[in-house]
Amino acid sequence: MKKVFLFIASAVLVASACNGPVSPQDRLTANDQKINELIAQMTLEEKVNMLHSKTNMSSAGVERLGIADMNYADGPFGIREEGQPHSFQSAGWTLDSATYFPTGSALAATWSEELAYKYGTGMGKEARLRGKDVILGPAVNIQRLPVGGRTYEYLSEDPILSAALALEYTKGVQDQGTAVCIKHFAVNNQETNRGSVDAQLDERTLREIYLKPFERAIIEGGAMSVMPAYNKVNGDYCSENEHLLNEILRGEWGFKGFTVSDWGGTHSTMGAMLHGLNVQMTGDNYLGKPVIDSIATGALTEDLVDEKVRQILRVRMAIEAVPANVANTVQTSQPENQRIAREVAEKSIVLLKNEGILPIKADVKKIAVIGQNAVLKTQSGGMGAGVKALYEITPLEGIRKRAGEGVEVSYAPGYKTIAFRWGPAPEVLDPLEARSNDEPADPALVAEAVALAKDADLVLFFGGTNKSIETEGSDRKDIKLPCGQEELIQALYEANPNLATVLISGGPTDLQVLEPASPAIVQGWWNGTEGGTALAEVLFGDIAPSGKLPFTFPKKLEDSPAFAMGNFPDPNGAGGDLFSLMFRPDVLKMSAEERQQFLASLPKPVSKYTERFYVGYRWFDTKEIAPMYAFGHGLSYVNFDYDDLTAKVGKDAVKVTVKVENEGSMPADEVVQVYVNRPESKVEWPVKELKAFRRVSLNAGETKTVTLEIPLKDLRYWNEADNAWTLENGKLLLLVGSASDDIRETTEVTI
Repeated sequence: MKKVFLFIASAVLVASACNGPVSPQDRLTANDQKINELIAQMTLEEKVNMLHSKTNMSSAGVERLGIADMNYADGPFGIREEGQPHSFQSAGWTLDSATYFPTGSALAATWSEELAYKYGTGMGKEARLRGKDVILGPAVNIQRLPVGGRTYEYLSEDPILSAALALEYTKGVQDQGTAVCIKHFAVNNQETNRGSVDAQLDERTLREIYLKPFERAIIEGGAMSVMPAYNKVNGDYCSENEHLLNEILRGEWGFKGFTVSDWGGTHSTMGAMLHGLNVQMTGDNYLGKPVIDSIATGALTEDLVDEKVRQILRVRMAIEAVPANVANTVQTSQPENQRIAREVAEKSIVLLKNEGILPIKADVKKIAVIGQNAVLKTQSGGMGAGVKALYEITPLEGIRKRAGEGVEVSYAPGYKTIAFRWGPAPEVLDPLEARSNDEPADPALVAEAVALAKDADLVLFFGGTNKSIETEGSDRKDIKLPCGQEELIQALYEANPNLATVLISGGPTDLQVLEPASPAIVQGWWNGTEGGTALAEVLFGDIAPSGKLPFTFPKKLEDSPAFAMGNFPDPNGAGGDLFSLMFRPDVLKMSAEERQQFLASLPKPVSKYTERFYVGYRWFDTKEIAPMYAFGHGLSYVNFDYDDLTAKVGKDAVKVTVKVENEGSMPADEVVQVYVNRPESKVEWPVKELKAFRRVSLNAGETKTVTLEIPLKDLRYWNEADNAWTLENGKLLLLVGSASDDIRETTEVTI
């Protein structure tokens, strides 16, 4: 392999010297001559064998030609434990415990490009230790629905924030010699009927909102592989969508790598072959023998197969295969990556509200920790990818360790919780397990918690969801706090108003009942292997909270755009999701043929995006609907002053500078956010859009001049009449502040 890498490096240097810088995607083509020589030596059967899975997490190479298999690692917040060859069941290894990094929404709450890069390096390094070539991540779909089952895995509701973090995550992984497989391409914003739902939206919304994170990671980051989503977009499955895979991805963006379907997401031989898919996962029923048969009849050509193999080999030769005797010989989870996980967790925690309760005072000697979310681990659970973490510090463990001697920390579970189960729940449950999210508060558990609260100097209530509630495969039916948590918080507040709430969840929750009963509220996320340590540091004031919300917390679910417009649940009546339907008692009793007929008889699910680009805060601000907590919101233990805003339009960007002062007595980070408004535009726009941001660290009393740039290309809109990007001339109002609803300084420029 070393000779291959020398060839690539040499070719890139020559091209750079002759023609200027080589784009990240064009680096993949530097070895095409060698690849063509290899393809010429391959039989048709060997080539087709590369177009589908070999095992559950690999696709084939060609051993006789020295082409290694492609090994995939499930992610995207930790390298999944080793599975059996043809299933996700554990292989029972001992060295495959990986670092559990904070999940996607937590990373997004840092608003830190630097941390996204570090996060990617940690993922890339641990993938190499496991002999993996491709990480199935990052997951970068826009958070459209507050109930979305994979909100925790994705980044944010905003394309600029999501794109910036996706880019740096991609660069971090690939700088370690591991390829990313950026997913799920595209418009995969719900789990309900995800395998068949048709996401219907206009081209401007598609381009400006839902494709932006993919675009930056591919064009600027050189993402080497892409995973088409399960769903359809405007009538065609993503795995055979000509517009997405051939016209945009390969045509406009110049993508040179390969696409790999989601597991079970391939639907036909001709559709996949003609419209942009390279690898079927899993199975070979479409991209195996049927391809050979289609070539024999003239329906397909061997040249098409050659091109798909060429695209796979570009990545195979860019990513050095790890020898079997080197992979999996040391513990996957490494101390330096555990430190990255801790830093991300520290900077992700969002202080939503604080009436002087936090940080915890020195005279607090008795703390009552209430709520199962203080002790439940979040590394795995529910359906989908998890991490077999080497360790995970729970919130209660972190608090007890930090409190030290002289502080009594007591605990009560307070409420029952939901555990993920395949099929119907058993008759006999664990005493702390609820049968449904709607199960009311347990009087005995409430009484125990209230007794502890009355005897405490401070109550820390841990609420929120868990990975059985927010999970791949299904969306929540609402965002209410489950299992009687609202009743419990009211009882606790009545017993002891010196109370702070910590929400442990991946997405937003309905806080209408909790907010008035909680003088302080902290969003703690699913925060990785060091989550409890980081949380304790913030609660006790060792560090100032600095996270910012990456999505809006609505006051009620009906305020959010897809619900307000009647676009979700499906207006066609295709209610529920296929995952839940498959476990209905009557469906379980059906034969395979009866089940297939039943599923075919269901209404065809549709998701209409008639809210267009009014996603998240764009909707709330434009419609003047007050959220519970706005996009970008996050308090600190200090105040920040903004002053001296200036802006200047250059050839390629608008340069913005502003002075920010830490007026407090401790070091703290602030995230400076720049939004734009277009007061005289003839084109329809939201009232406000994020266009730049910067996290800045300030010592006590320190002032810094912060410089941000808005690329002019990010001010364009997709002109559907011209089918092209267009930059509109005119006045631009720049709004600079600490959150989308906390604008401190404004100025105006003319484009």
